[in-house]
Amino acid sequence: MSRAIVQVRDLHKSFTRGTEAIHVLRDLTLDVGQAEFLALMGPSGSGKTTLLNLIAGLDQPTDGSITVGENVISEMSESELARWRTRHVGFVFQFYYLLPVLTAYENVELPLLLLNLTKEQRRKQVETALDLVGLTNRMDHRPGQLSGGQQQRVGIARAMVTDPTLIVADEPTGDLDTKSADEILNLMEILRAQLGKTIIMVTHDPKAAGRAQRVLHLEKGQLVHDTAVVMSH
Repeated sequence: MSRAIVQVRDLHKSFTRGTEAIHVLRDLTLDVGQAEFLALMGPSGSGKTTLLNLIAGLDQPTDGSITVGENVISEMSESELARWRTRHVGFVFQFYYLLPVLTAYENVELPLLLLNLTKEQRRKQVETALDLVGLTNRMDHRPGQLSGGQQQRVGIARAMVTDPTLIVADEPTGDLDTKSADEILNLMEILRAQLGKTIIMVTHDPKAAGRAQRVLHLEKGQLVHDTAVVMSH
């Protein structure tokens, strides 16, 4: 594996429910390489999405450390994390989370509004991202005028538009038919192979996981085994 872009060390995450501590992740150590496509699998409640959220800086560990690139994100404050996420993390969700009143162009532009860019700089980055996902001819369409697969491609363009260090995807094909799901996974492979993006994907679908280079299985908050996938495409 190439140089680790994500380093997770002795990670613990627990929540308190009443007087009871619920341990979601226990003593978890993990490296993710630069330009690696990693899939996280496991039963519901195994801690997959919690791990993804911690690596993406959406939550903080109870104990242990998380380093992404040069940044020890487990030591950051809420406001530092918010700034870090804007620059370094692209999010792809199962249900797209596009704003229905905005066009594809405007949805993709949203993360750039948090950065100090001119309108012209934003336009260039949005058009590049939409071109990458093959949707330049749909940029003026609202989500309701697009198919599920097209909406997810807008979601990927939005994740890519800031040129992030890391793309995190939570069940990105969970709401799509087989053909659209395949197109989305092809696109993610292009992002990894041609643009050198590091992708971490949570999925329940063994076929989607089979498109990753490595599959990690979680059970009860611990890594149970690690599978290298032989590429068949």
